[in-house]
Amino acid sequence: MIEASTTQVWIIILAMAAGTFLIRFAFLGFVGDRPLPGWALRLLRYTPVAVLPAVVAPMLLGAKAETDPLRLFCAAVTIIIGVWTRNVLWAILTGLGLFFGLGAVLG
Repeated sequence: MIEASTTQVWIIILAMAAGTFLIRFAFLGFVGDRPLPGWALRLLRYTPVAVLPAVVAPMLLGAKAETDPLRLFCAAVTIIIGVWTRNVLWAILTGLGLFFGLGAVLG
């Protein structure tokens, strides 16, 4: 295992913060005051749809592939609510409420 001093850790944190800022500023700072072309706006519409499954999938399947029936059930209900209402917020709130509610009841 590699040991790092406190100074090295802070240098890494500050470098990553600067890199993240520059990546975001490149898009928002340089292009933020001009309208984007239509093809870029069409592509950006799919960003939440692509990011949400990438965030949720590891929580469902996990790196160790331990599937939990409660998580799978709540994910299925969330998908059904999302398709039925066509509202991402209602789907997320329903899934979270169901997960924490059933988790508290079932233990």
